[in-house]
Amino acid sequence: MIITLILVGKYLEVRAKGRTSDAIKKLLGLQVRTARVVRAGMESDIPLDEVVVGDVLVVRPGEQIAVDGVVLEGTSTIDESMLTGEPLAVEKRTGDNVTGATMNRSGSFKFEAMRVGKDTALAQIIRLVEAAQGSKAPIQALADRVSAVFVPAVLLIALLTLVGWFFFAQADLTRAIVNTVAVLVIACPCALGLATPTAIMVGSGRGAEHGILYRNSAALQRVGAVGTLVLDKTGTITAGRPTVTDVILSETNSAVEFDETELLRLIASAERGSEHPLGEAIVEAAVAQDIHLSDPVGFKAFAGRGISAEVDGYSVLIGNINLMAAHDISLDGLTPVVEKI
Repeated sequence: MIITLILVGKYLEVRAKGRTSDAIKKLLGLQVRTARVVRAGMESDIPLDEVVVGDVLVVRPGEQIAVDGVVLEGTSTIDESMLTGEPLAVEKRTGDNVTGATMNRSGSFKFEAMRVGKDTALAQIIRLVEAAQGSKAPIQALADRVSAVFVPAVLLIALLTLVGWFFFAQADLTRAIVNTVAVLVIACPCALGLATPTAIMVGSGRGAEHGILYRNSAALQRVGAVGTLVLDKTGTITAGRPTVTDVILSETNSAVEFDETELLRLIASAERGSEHPLGEAIVEAAVAQDIHLSDPVGFKAFAGRGISAEVDGYSVLIGNINLMAAHDISLDGLTPVVEKI
Protein backbone atom coordinates (compact mmCIF):
# COMPACT_ATOMS: atom_id res chain seq x y z
CA MET A 1 0.00 0.00 0.00
CA ILE A 2 2.82 2.39 0.91
CA ILE A 3 4.62 1.66 -2.36
CA THR A 4 1.38 2.24 -4.27
CA LEU A 5 0.83 5.60 -2.57
CA ILE A 6 4.40 6.67 -3.31
CA LEU A 7 4.01 5.67 -6.96
CA VAL A 8 0.74 7.62 -7.19
CA GLY A 9 2.51 10.64 -5.73
CA LYS A 10 5.30 10.32 -8.29
CA TYR A 11 2.72 10.03 -11.07
CA LEU A 12 0.96 13.19 -9.93
CA GLU A 13 4.32 14.97 -9.76
CA VAL A 14 5.15 13.94 -13.33
CA ARG A 15 1.75 15.15 -14.53
CA ALA A 16 2.22 18.47 -12.75
CA LYS A 17 5.63 18.92 -14.35
CA GLY A 18 4.13 18.07 -17.74
CA ARG A 19 1.46 20.75 -17.42
CA THR A 20 4.06 23.20 -16.20
CA SER A 21 6.27 22.59 -19.23
CA ASP A 22 3.31 23.58 -21.43
CA ALA A 23 3.89 27.18 -20.32
CA ILE A 24 7.44 27.05 -21.67
CA LYS A 25 6.17 25.42 -24.88
CA LYS A 26 3.75 28.31 -25.36
CA LEU A 27 6.61 30.77 -24.96
CA LEU A 28 8.67 28.82 -27.47
CA GLY A 29 5.66 28.89 -29.79
CA LEU A 30 5.95 32.68 -29.98
CA GLN A 31 9.18 32.34 -31.93
CA VAL A 32 8.98 32.45 -35.71
CA ARG A 33 10.44 29.58 -37.70
CA THR A 34 11.95 31.56 -40.58
CA ALA A 35 13.22 35.08 -41.25
CA ARG A 36 13.46 37.15 -44.42
CA VAL A 37 17.10 38.23 -44.74
CA VAL A 38 18.78 40.52 -47.26
CA ARG A 39 22.11 39.04 -48.38
CA ALA A 40 24.06 40.03 -51.48
CA GLY A 41 21.21 42.34 -52.42
CA MET A 42 18.70 39.48 -52.53
CA GLU A 43 15.86 38.71 -50.13
CA SER A 44 15.52 35.09 -49.02
CA ASP A 45 13.73 33.18 -46.28
CA ILE A 46 16.09 31.23 -44.03
CA PRO A 47 15.62 29.22 -40.80
CA LEU A 48 15.67 31.35 -37.66
CA ASP A 49 18.76 29.64 -36.24
CA GLU A 50 20.77 30.72 -39.31
CA VAL A 51 20.27 34.43 -38.61
CA VAL A 52 23.44 36.06 -37.30
CA VAL A 53 24.18 39.41 -35.69
CA GLY A 54 24.53 42.07 -38.36
CA ASP A 55 22.05 40.54 -40.81
CA VAL A 56 19.51 42.91 -42.37
CA LEU A 57 15.97 41.57 -42.10
CA VAL A 58 12.77 42.66 -43.84
CA VAL A 59 9.44 42.65 -42.02
CA ARG A 60 6.12 43.11 -43.80
CA PRO A 61 2.72 44.07 -42.34
CA GLY A 62 1.16 41.28 -40.28
CA GLU A 63 4.45 39.43 -39.75
CA GLN A 64 6.26 38.68 -36.52
CA ILE A 65 9.70 40.12 -35.91
CA ALA A 66 12.26 37.33 -35.91
CA VAL A 67 14.99 38.64 -33.58
CA ASP A 68 15.93 41.72 -31.58
CA GLY A 69 17.38 44.58 -33.57
CA VAL A 70 17.40 48.23 -34.64
CA VAL A 71 15.30 49.75 -37.43
CA LEU A 72 17.40 50.81 -40.41
CA GLU A 73 14.76 51.88 -42.91
CA GLY A 74 11.00 52.48 -42.87
CA THR A 75 8.35 53.18 -40.24
CA SER A 76 5.67 50.99 -38.69
CA THR A 77 3.63 50.31 -35.57
CA ILE A 78 4.53 47.27 -33.48
CA ASP A 79 2.25 45.32 -31.15
CA GLU A 80 4.47 44.67 -28.11
CA SER A 81 1.68 43.42 -25.82
CA MET A 82 3.37 40.02 -25.41
CA LEU A 83 6.28 41.83 -23.77
CA THR A 84 4.77 44.90 -22.07
CA GLY A 85 1.06 44.12 -21.71
CA GLU A 86 0.18 47.43 -23.36
CA PRO A 87 -2.60 47.03 -25.96
CA LEU A 88 -1.69 50.01 -28.13
CA ALA A 89 0.84 49.52 -30.89
CA VAL A 90 4.10 51.45 -30.59
CA GLU A 91 5.38 53.54 -33.48
CA LYS A 92 8.86 52.60 -34.66
CA ARG A 93 11.16 54.73 -36.78
CA THR A 94 14.77 54.57 -37.94
CA GLY A 95 17.04 54.00 -34.95
CA ASP A 96 14.35 52.50 -32.70
CA ASN A 97 14.75 49.07 -31.11
CA VAL A 98 12.46 46.18 -32.02
CA THR A 99 12.00 42.93 -30.10
CA GLY A 100 11.74 39.43 -31.49
CA ALA A 101 8.31 37.70 -31.41
CA THR A 102 6.44 41.04 -31.36
CA MET A 103 3.92 41.67 -34.16
CA ASN A 104 4.30 44.20 -36.96
CA ARG A 105 0.88 45.80 -37.37
CA SER A 106 1.36 48.13 -40.33
CA GLY A 107 4.13 49.26 -42.60
CA SER A 108 7.19 47.46 -43.93
CA PHE A 109 10.69 48.10 -42.64
CA LYS A 110 14.22 46.79 -42.52
CA PHE A 111 16.19 46.27 -39.35
CA GLU A 112 19.61 45.03 -38.31
CA ALA A 113 19.82 41.97 -36.09
CA MET A 114 21.52 42.87 -32.79
CA ARG A 115 20.63 39.87 -30.59
CA VAL A 116 19.87 36.40 -31.89
CA GLY A 117 19.34 32.93 -30.47
CA LYS A 118 19.75 32.70 -26.71
CA ASP A 119 20.45 36.43 -26.41
CA THR A 120 16.99 37.62 -27.48
CA ALA A 121 14.50 39.00 -24.98
CA LEU A 122 12.14 36.03 -25.51
CA ALA A 123 14.94 33.53 -24.89
CA GLN A 124 15.79 35.33 -21.65
CA ILE A 125 12.15 35.14 -20.54
CA ILE A 126 12.13 31.40 -21.22
CA ARG A 127 15.33 30.96 -19.20
CA LEU A 128 13.78 32.98 -16.39
CA VAL A 129 10.79 30.62 -16.21
CA GLU A 130 13.02 27.54 -16.33
CA ALA A 131 15.32 28.92 -13.63
CA ALA A 132 12.37 29.75 -11.39
CA GLN A 133 11.02 26.22 -11.71
CA GLY A 134 14.40 24.73 -10.89
CA SER A 135 15.25 27.00 -7.96
CA LYS A 136 14.62 26.11 -4.33
CA ALA A 137 12.31 28.10 -2.11
CA PRO A 138 13.41 28.92 1.47
CA ILE A 139 10.88 26.40 2.81
CA GLN A 140 12.43 23.74 0.59
CA ALA A 141 15.90 24.57 1.86
CA LEU A 142 14.56 24.16 5.38
CA ALA A 143 13.14 20.78 4.42
CA ASP A 144 16.54 19.76 3.07
CA ARG A 145 18.26 20.76 6.31
CA VAL A 146 15.72 18.82 8.34
CA SER A 147 16.10 15.78 6.08
CA ALA A 148 19.88 15.90 6.46
CA VAL A 149 19.44 15.16 10.17
CA PHE A 150 16.14 13.29 10.09
CA VAL A 151 17.03 10.62 7.53
CA PRO A 152 20.27 9.39 9.22
CA ALA A 153 18.44 9.37 12.57
CA VAL A 154 15.62 7.22 11.16
CA LEU A 155 18.11 4.81 9.58
CA LEU A 156 19.88 4.50 12.93
CA ILE A 157 16.59 3.86 14.75
CA ALA A 158 15.62 1.24 12.14
CA LEU A 159 18.99 -0.50 12.62
CA LEU A 160 18.53 -0.46 16.39
CA THR A 161 15.04 -1.94 15.88
CA LEU A 162 16.47 -4.79 13.85
CA VAL A 163 19.16 -5.49 16.42
CA GLY A 164 16.77 -5.17 19.36
CA TRP A 165 14.11 -7.51 18.02
CA PHE A 166 16.53 -10.12 16.68
CA PHE A 167 19.12 -10.25 19.48
CA PHE A 168 17.34 -9.03 22.61
CA ALA A 169 13.69 -9.94 21.97
CA GLN A 170 14.76 -13.28 20.52
CA ALA A 171 12.36 -12.79 17.56
CA ASP A 172 12.92 -14.56 14.28
CA LEU A 173 14.62 -12.72 11.43
CA THR A 174 11.39 -12.23 9.44
CA ARG A 175 9.63 -10.45 12.31
CA ALA A 176 12.70 -8.31 13.00
CA ILE A 177 12.89 -7.22 9.35
CA VAL A 178 9.14 -6.48 9.25
CA ASN A 179 9.43 -4.24 12.31
CA THR A 180 12.47 -2.53 10.81
CA VAL A 181 10.62 -1.85 7.56
CA ALA A 182 7.66 -0.55 9.58
CA VAL A 183 9.92 2.06 11.22
CA LEU A 184 11.28 3.13 7.83
CA VAL A 185 7.81 3.36 6.25
CA ILE A 186 6.17 5.28 9.09
CA ALA A 187 9.08 7.70 9.42
CA CYS A 188 9.46 8.28 5.65
CA PRO A 189 8.90 12.02 4.99
CA CYS A 190 7.16 11.43 1.64
CA ALA A 191 5.04 14.56 1.82
CA LEU A 192 8.10 16.62 2.69
CA GLY A 193 9.93 15.44 -0.38
CA LEU A 194 7.08 15.58 -2.89
CA ALA A 195 4.77 18.42 -1.89
CA THR A 196 7.22 21.33 -1.96
CA PRO A 197 8.85 20.77 -5.37
CA THR A 198 5.48 19.92 -6.93
CA ALA A 199 3.92 23.09 -5.53
CA ILE A 200 6.78 25.19 -6.90
CA MET A 201 6.60 23.60 -10.33
CA VAL A 202 2.84 24.01 -10.59
CA GLY A 203 2.82 27.53 -9.12
CA SER A 204 5.47 28.92 -11.44
CA GLY A 205 3.94 27.11 -14.44
CA ARG A 206 0.45 28.44 -13.79
CA GLY A 207 1.87 31.92 -13.33
CA ALA A 208 3.64 31.74 -16.69
CA GLU A 209 0.38 30.67 -18.36
CA HIS A 210 -1.22 33.88 -17.10
CA GLY A 211 1.72 36.12 -17.97
CA ILE A 212 3.24 36.22 -14.46
CA LEU A 213 6.92 35.35 -14.23
CA TYR A 214 8.79 34.64 -10.99
CA ARG A 215 12.48 35.43 -10.83
CA ASN A 216 12.99 32.56 -8.37
CA SER A 217 11.08 30.30 -6.00
CA ALA A 218 11.84 32.57 -3.04
CA ALA A 219 9.74 35.28 -4.69
CA LEU A 220 6.97 32.74 -5.27
CA GLN A 221 6.94 31.86 -1.58
CA ARG A 222 6.90 35.51 -0.47
CA VAL A 223 3.82 36.22 -2.59
CA GLY A 224 1.77 34.37 0.01
CA ALA A 225 2.51 37.13 2.54
CA VAL A 226 1.72 40.04 0.20
CA GLY A 227 -1.02 42.31 1.52
CA THR A 228 -1.03 45.04 -1.14
CA LEU A 229 -0.11 44.70 -4.80
CA VAL A 230 0.69 47.82 -6.83
CA LEU A 231 0.58 47.51 -10.63
CA ASP A 232 1.73 50.06 -13.21
CA LYS A 233 0.90 48.41 -16.52
CA THR A 234 -2.42 48.82 -18.29
CA GLY A 235 -2.56 45.32 -19.74
CA THR A 236 -1.80 43.73 -16.38
CA ILE A 237 -5.20 44.32 -14.80
CA THR A 238 -7.37 44.94 -17.85
CA ALA A 239 -8.40 42.90 -20.86
CA GLY A 240 -5.40 44.32 -22.71
CA ARG A 241 -7.42 45.79 -25.56
CA PRO A 242 -9.27 49.14 -25.87
CA THR A 243 -13.05 49.39 -26.21
CA VAL A 244 -15.41 52.28 -26.91
CA THR A 245 -17.24 53.39 -23.76
CA ASP A 246 -18.78 56.73 -24.82
CA VAL A 247 -19.41 58.86 -27.88
CA ILE A 248 -19.21 62.55 -26.93
CA LEU A 249 -20.27 65.39 -29.23
CA SER A 250 -18.66 68.80 -29.07
CA GLU A 251 -21.11 71.66 -28.72
CA THR A 252 -18.82 74.06 -30.56
CA ASN A 253 -18.12 71.68 -33.43
CA SER A 254 -19.98 71.04 -36.65
CA ALA A 255 -20.47 67.46 -35.50
CA VAL A 256 -23.58 68.59 -33.62
CA GLU A 257 -25.56 68.05 -36.83
CA PHE A 258 -25.11 64.31 -36.25
CA ASP A 259 -26.38 62.18 -33.43
CA GLU A 260 -24.06 59.73 -31.66
CA THR A 261 -25.07 56.77 -33.82
CA GLU A 262 -24.49 58.61 -37.11
CA LEU A 263 -21.15 59.97 -35.91
CA LEU A 264 -20.06 56.48 -34.84
CA ARG A 265 -21.14 55.11 -38.22
CA LEU A 266 -19.02 57.65 -40.13
CA ILE A 267 -15.96 57.14 -37.95
CA ALA A 268 -16.24 53.32 -37.96
CA SER A 269 -16.68 53.34 -41.74
CA ALA A 270 -13.49 55.35 -42.13
CA GLU A 271 -11.63 53.06 -39.71
CA ARG A 272 -12.52 49.92 -41.68
CA GLY A 273 -9.26 50.31 -43.56
CA SER A 274 -7.17 50.83 -40.42
CA GLU A 275 -5.24 48.20 -38.47
CA HIS A 276 -4.76 50.40 -35.40
CA PRO A 277 -6.14 48.93 -32.12
CA LEU A 278 -8.22 52.07 -31.50
CA GLY A 279 -9.63 51.89 -35.00
CA GLU A 280 -10.49 48.23 -34.55
CA ALA A 281 -12.21 49.04 -31.25
CA ILE A 282 -14.36 51.70 -32.96
CA VAL A 283 -15.38 49.27 -35.73
CA GLU A 284 -16.23 46.59 -33.16
CA ALA A 285 -18.42 49.07 -31.26
CA ALA A 286 -20.36 49.90 -34.43
CA VAL A 287 -20.77 46.25 -35.37
CA ALA A 288 -22.01 45.45 -31.85
CA GLN A 289 -24.80 48.04 -32.37
CA ASP A 290 -25.70 46.58 -35.80
CA ILE A 291 -24.73 49.82 -37.52
CA HIS A 292 -24.41 49.50 -41.28
CA LEU A 293 -20.98 50.69 -42.40
CA SER A 294 -20.04 52.26 -45.73
CA ASP A 295 -16.87 51.74 -47.70
CA PRO A 296 -14.34 54.57 -47.23
CA VAL A 297 -12.85 56.35 -50.22
CA GLY A 298 -9.39 57.90 -50.36
CA PHE A 299 -8.20 56.30 -47.14
CA LYS A 300 -4.92 57.77 -45.92
CA ALA A 301 -2.94 56.93 -42.79
CA PHE A 302 -0.75 59.44 -40.93
CA ALA A 303 1.88 57.44 -39.04
CA GLY A 304 1.54 57.97 -35.32
CA ARG A 305 -1.22 60.58 -35.72
CA GLY A 306 -4.38 59.14 -37.32
CA ILE A 307 -6.23 58.69 -40.60
CA SER A 308 -8.42 60.50 -43.10
CA ALA A 309 -11.03 59.23 -45.56
CA GLU A 310 -14.21 60.19 -47.36
CA VAL A 311 -17.43 58.47 -46.27
CA ASP A 312 -20.74 59.06 -48.05
CA GLY A 313 -19.55 62.45 -49.27
CA TYR A 314 -18.22 63.57 -45.87
CA SER A 315 -14.52 64.23 -45.25
CA VAL A 316 -13.63 62.38 -42.06
CA LEU A 317 -10.45 63.12 -40.10
CA ILE A 318 -9.64 60.90 -37.10
CA GLY A 319 -6.55 61.27 -34.96
CA ASN A 320 -4.75 62.82 -32.04
CA ILE A 321 -4.18 66.44 -31.06
CA ASN A 322 -1.19 66.80 -33.37
CA LEU A 323 -3.21 65.76 -36.40
CA MET A 324 -6.04 68.12 -35.50
CA ALA A 325 -3.60 71.00 -35.05
CA ALA A 326 -2.00 70.26 -38.41
CA HIS A 327 -5.44 70.70 -40.04
CA ASP A 328 -6.33 73.82 -37.99
CA ILE A 329 -9.15 72.05 -36.15
CA SER A 330 -9.95 73.43 -32.70
CA LEU A 331 -10.68 71.03 -29.85
CA ASP A 332 -11.67 73.72 -27.35
CA GLY A 333 -15.20 72.36 -27.14
CA LEU A 334 -13.95 68.97 -26.02
CA THR A 335 -11.33 70.17 -23.55
CA PRO A 336 -13.73 70.52 -20.56
CA VAL A 337 -15.15 67.06 -21.23
CA VAL A 338 -11.70 65.48 -21.47
CA GLU A 339 -10.61 67.14 -18.24
CA LYS A 340 -13.61 65.66 -16.42
CA ILE A 341 -12.74 62.18 -17.66
